[in-house]
Amino acid sequence: MKNAKDAVHDHRYAGMWVTADGFIRHELLETGRYDEARGKNRSAYQGRYEMVGNYIQYWDDSGFTADGYFQDDVLYHAGMVLFRQ
Repeated sequence: MKNAKDAVHDHRYAGMWVTADGFIRHELLETGRYDEARGKNRSAYQGRYEMVGNYIQYWDDSGFTADGYFQDDVLYHAGMVLFRQ
């Protein structure tokens, strides 16, 4: 049986998620880290994340936290709607 740490590393939501206008690009890495680009600003935010079912919790390296959830292959995060690229 996998432990919680392993579940973070091989879940089905890893990959690139983008807003409809392409301005925000949110990459969920299989390592349990994320990298978010905004416009021309690559790596605007970076940190770690954990998944529980379809719920995602973020801990940014700068100290803030955020969360979101996936529904019908769409990521709802901090007032944004992101689609799998």
